Amino acid sequence: LSLPLALQRIGLQLRATLENITRLRAEGEDFRWYLKLKCGNCGEVSEKWQYLRLVDTAPLKGGRGSATMVQKCKLCSRENSIDILSQTIKPYNVSLEPVDFQPQAGFAAEGAESGTPFNDINLLEKDWNDYDEKTKESVGIYEVTHKFVKC
Repeated sequence: LSLPLALQRIGLQLRATLENITRLRAEGEDFRWYLKLKCGNCGEVSEKWQYLRLVDTAPLKGGRGSATMVQKCKLCSRENSIDILSQTIKPYNVSLEPVDFQPQAGFAAEGAESGTPFNDINLLEKDWNDYDEKTKESVGIYEVTHKFVKC
């Protein structure tokens, strides 16, 4: 008799300094969450950045449903899975544990006073700036950091 490992919830929290900008968010179900992942069995960490999207799904072995990503560990051959919980976007239901995150393109925000939409914001450099024509002010997102928290 073998019992499944307890599912873990891990939340990704972002922090940034916002200049005349509000409602920073990951835009759309095809937004790419770039992560480095650790095997829940042997602890091997992926060398390359891998992305998860809400639109992706893969079947779990033995007809046990599906997850956002299912992958076999290169070191121990264990099948691991990770699932984005779409209700909150932040928490994850995981066997694979995220250990690093890289923000890239696909974020969106709005001018704090004007409501001017700014789409396809790329946070790869951890900083972004633009100009809001309506308010004649610069807008920006600076010093983007993140951390993972067990929920």
